[in-house]
Amino acid sequence: MEACKHCVESAARMSGKNKGKLSKAERESLQREEEERKLREEEEARLIAEKEEAERLERERKVQEERERLESKDRDRREVELTELRLLLQANSQAANKWYGDLRAKAKWDRYMRCDGSPDPSVPREINTFMNLWRDNKCVDINSVWLKSTLAISLIDELDQLLAETPAFELNEKDVLEYKETILNLQNLTHCKLNSATEEILKRSNLLADTETGNMQTVIKNKNLTLCVWANLNKNPRFKGYEFSDTGLSFELPKQLALSDIAVRILHTQYDHLSHLSNTFYARVKKCVTQSHPASLAGESKSDSKEGEVELLEGEQKEDTKSVSVTEDEIQSVKSEDRKQQSAMSLISTKDETRSLAEKNKEEGETKTDSLIEVNTEDWLCAVQEASLPAPDEDQEDFLEEDTVDLRQFTPLGGIYYFDVFKLPPQPQNIKGWTIVQLLDTGLQTFPYPMETIKSNNSGSGKLDEKETDSSSFTFPPVGVTISLPDTVMFLEDPQVARWDAEGKQWKTDCISDVKYDKEAKRISFKMDTFYTFTLLQESHVNMPFQSWELRPLGLNNAILTVTAAIQEVEIIIKDGQCMLNLLHSNKDNLSHIRGNWMTPAALIRAMRSAGVNIFVEEDSERFVSFNSKNPQAEQAIYEQMALVSSAYAFSWSKWNAVCGTEHIVIQVSEHLKTDNVADEDWALYLVNANRALRLKITEYSEEFSTDLAENSEFHSTFYHMLKDVISDAALNRINQSHYLFIDCVQKLLTATKVLSY
Repeated sequence: MEACKHCVESAARMSGKNKGKLSKAERESLQREEEERKLREEEEARLIAEKEEAERLERERKVQEERERLESKDRDRREVELTELRLLLQANSQAANKWYGDLRAKAKWDRYMRCDGSPDPSVPREINTFMNLWRDNKCVDINSVWLKSTLAISLIDELDQLLAETPAFELNEKDVLEYKETILNLQNLTHCKLNSATEEILKRSNLLADTETGNMQTVIKNKNLTLCVWANLNKNPRFKGYEFSDTGLSFELPKQLALSDIAVRILHTQYDHLSHLSNTFYARVKKCVTQSHPASLAGESKSDSKEGEVELLEGEQKEDTKSVSVTEDEIQSVKSEDRKQQSAMSLISTKDETRSLAEKNKEEGETKTDSLIEVNTEDWLCAVQEASLPAPDEDQEDFLEEDTVDLRQFTPLGGIYYFDVFKLPPQPQNIKGWTIVQLLDTGLQTFPYPMETIKSNNSGSGKLDEKETDSSSFTFPPVGVTISLPDTVMFLEDPQVARWDAEGKQWKTDCISDVKYDKEAKRISFKMDTFYTFTLLQESHVNMPFQSWELRPLGLNNAILTVTAAIQEVEIIIKDGQCMLNLLHSNKDNLSHIRGNWMTPAALIRAMRSAGVNIFVEEDSERFVSFNSKNPQAEQAIYEQMALVSSAYAFSWSKWNAVCGTEHIVIQVSEHLKTDNVADEDWALYLVNANRALRLKITEYSEEFSTDLAENSEFHSTFYHMLKDVISDAALNRINQSHYLFIDCVQKLLTATKVLSY
């Protein structure tokens, strides 16, 4: 029974195996069905792909047709839009120029009618009379000299402002040269008189001696000058140093000087009469111009640009000619500074002007006598008698010594400190009711330190041996200085110290050691191997590049420009034709002379630069900081058109501006008639180049950049007309009511900051 059961199970298994195995015909049938299925799927996919491709081509065709239609429409109205914009800009520019011209004429008349006894520095007869009378005046009383020096400084500032704010076409070359010469003479004479007043104080030091210390110390100051004088009458060997009260100035002396008949003077001037003597003060001169200037949006021809390049090249080649006389040096200085002052305007000079200037240089070099005031003072004073050096070539940058300060990269802040040591004049003596004074006609004499001559005399020979020379640094320790940073400037980084090299006419960082900066107390101390004139430096572009910026309207003829710079956030409030600085997140005690004061754009730019808050781009700033360079013509045209609508439109930076190329500019725009901040969803992106403006489809938060046109939008030849396409009636009415002075003010600030280069 068991054997039969096993046989049945085996037969069942064999039957199941035979049933699961397909025949050859069945396998071929299944294979044909699978191939047919794949063919059907491939055919369906091909049809779908063809359909999609056809749809894509159709969409592209429609897009291309629409683009061609819009481009054709743009071409048809291009001349009309360009003409309308040109006339609008021209009308605003002429109105602003006329207003400023009338203002200058009124100021000139008011200056003429001023009856306060001060001379007009722009009138040679008056200013020469003033200087001659002051020079011949033998009164060197400190109070008299102080008043005259204050007046002279105000006259220098008046001439500087006149040169900075007067258009080139209103100043001829003769006037510019006379103003420059007057400034040099006033600077020279002022310091000469301050030296004479210092000598007069020192001649009667024992009469002013302090009963507690036995020495004489005095402080005289105003907003521009601080004079600190200390006379060593006691000669205490334990004397270490002295701090002048209420000045933040102190010094330390080595023992050799503490036992000598000396006087120490620290003269702190808020002005800087030295830096312009350095050749690094001026922008580098390019020897050749190879970059062609593209035509402007208003249709400037390329031939005009090429002609301007040739004329600029010829003018600069003539300016590179080295002159020998002081007068020719002054002419070169004028040309160098004028080139800097006129960088925002056209740099093109005519051949006739260049030829006439060269002829004038030759005539004046042969016939004109030196009219500078001759005085016998320190070496640096002789440097003031020489005019500024011509601007150096770009190739000369590599030849600067390692310790020489490039004034295109660094800016002196807080004024100049004249740190001097003088021989103490003979003091009056009372003998039997008589006051006897030894009179010397040597003037103020500098005390030699390190005292090489004394060392030579003590050694019994006129020559130092090698051992003494090597150990001189140990024999004559350095002198120390400690100063408190003035509250008229803002240091965004630790200040650097530089000394004035009178012989080379450069600021240098050598011979200065042991620099210590207390950031909380805002005090800096250091040592120098001898007595030098010194200043504090800050990198000019420390606040660049910008992180972001925004121009937002606050009402009719009212806007606010916010710049988030590299270190500090700065707000400039614009109202009508003036602007005001507002620093965010900073001590309110700093820069109180600037905060809250309404100024013209030019005045505010000068004040912010001199205070260390520099957010303004120079013509050679690209040498020191990275920029997102753009087409200069297109960039300037956008600034002009942004200013036209700035009463109703807000503008802001875009991250896509860094990736769109040099010929394109991407900017965020929003119509904004309120005073609060612009919401994120209200911003729209616009792309502008030299030929066209369009609204982009992407947003600031898109993943990739694209130049696709936004829906229901068109091309326009100008940014101004592009914005007018979607403008509301209220915004248009506000724009039409915008004052030309407000438009001019906004344009100047945008041009100075070059916000579209970030």
